[in-house]
Amino acid sequence: MELRQLRVFEAVVAHRTVTGAAVALGLAPSSVSEQIRTLERSLGTELFDRAPRGMALTPAGERLLPWSRRLLDQADQARREVSAARPRLRLGALETIAATHVPAVLARLAERRPDLEVSLHTDTARDGLLGGVAAGALEAALILDTAGPLGELGFYLPPAPLEYLDLRDVPLALVAAPAHPLGRATALTREDLRGQRLLVNTPACSFRLAGERLLGHDVERVRTGGVAVTRACAEQGLGIALLPEFAVHDELAAGSLIRLPLEVPGLHLRLVWRADRESVPGLREVLYAAAS
Repeated sequence: MELRQLRVFEAVVAHRTVTGAAVALGLAPSSVSEQIRTLERSLGTELFDRAPRGMALTPAGERLLPWSRRLLDQADQARREVSAARPRLRLGALETIAATHVPAVLARLAERRPDLEVSLHTDTARDGLLGGVAAGALEAALILDTAGPLGELGFYLPPAPLEYLDLRDVPLALVAAPAHPLGRATALTREDLRGQRLLVNTPACSFRLAGERLLGHDVERVRTGGVAVTRACAEQGLGIALLPEFAVHDELAAGSLIRLPLEVPGLHLRLVWRADRESVPGLREVLYAAAS
């Protein structure tokens, strides 16, 4: 049983597929499959139930998981103590918030922990970031979620003990072109929007998930693309859109978009990390410092 096999094992646990683990680790899927098979042979038991929809841990795999985490943590600690390297924080962030929200977090970290080497890794997919945290490829990640428990917005959580801290609110706005039929309304309810066209991104998009919670199936969903494309389509009168206020501020000020008068719950910028793996000494205190 080798450390590299355990790292591959944890990546498959986090991503649920060989392909997802291979992308996260920068390996070929065949290499990931072979590492898992070799580990299973060395232990004399199967660690995963393989199904078309993904890989789930067997009872033996469940028993191995805490041991794997312990061994990898000890190996990381030994490496740091031998090399006496600067502590490193690998921080993941959604691309949609990387330019608007992440620099302030990095600045606070630089001010409070100048000894810390911080590297930023952006991703368009939340699952990739959370999977990276679960597998130990990232120490922490910045994502968007709604109020309440982690994942309340409606996204998948990897099987790992994740903790989170809310850094700030991210207000949303329901917008449309000035000539939209609802543009003259002084107040709207969800019923008033029945049958409207809601411009959306991929099913995993935070803003689309927020729209699902807000409007349910009362609206027709029209797939457009990312924030910029959705905003442009809304300006052209192709439908309404639920977008972060920071992405439509200029358009609202210029009058190319209007805010529809429906109460819209906002999202939260959340910092997520593993409670049981602190490869950076005092990681919890470091992350809390980034929030203050």
